Amino acid sequence: MDQHPPRVELTPKAADLVRRLHADHGPLMFHQSGGCCDGSAPMCYPDGEFRTGDSDVLLAELEVEGVGEPVTFWMSRSQYEAWSRTRLIIDVVPGRGSGFSLEAPEGVRFLTRSRVMEGG
Repeated sequence: MDQHPPRVELTPKAADLVRRLHADHGPLMFHQSGGCCDGSAPMCYPDGEFRTGDSDVLLAELEVEGVGEPVTFWMSRSQYEAWSRTRLIIDVVPGRGSGFSLEAPEGVRFLTRSRVMEGG
């Protein structure tokens, strides 16, 4: 059994929101850029709507109960280098995030919290 905590995890509130968004939009993906305004806010898109490339790193394929396929979590390589020794916890907070992220009309936004990983 793997003794290491996952690199990326969802809080129960975030998992609930992912289930609702999946019901409305189908397969999903996250992308966390290093942008100045929404740098701590991962963006949620229909899977494949955000084009990833060599400048992005696939950090996780999140298994969410009630969602039939993994939800991929991508991060820009420059952001990954800054956060490479952290565990990312995706949460939901009140407020309006980016208009491009699927949760924007819900009056909430995803937020990334981080914890330093031990010995990693």
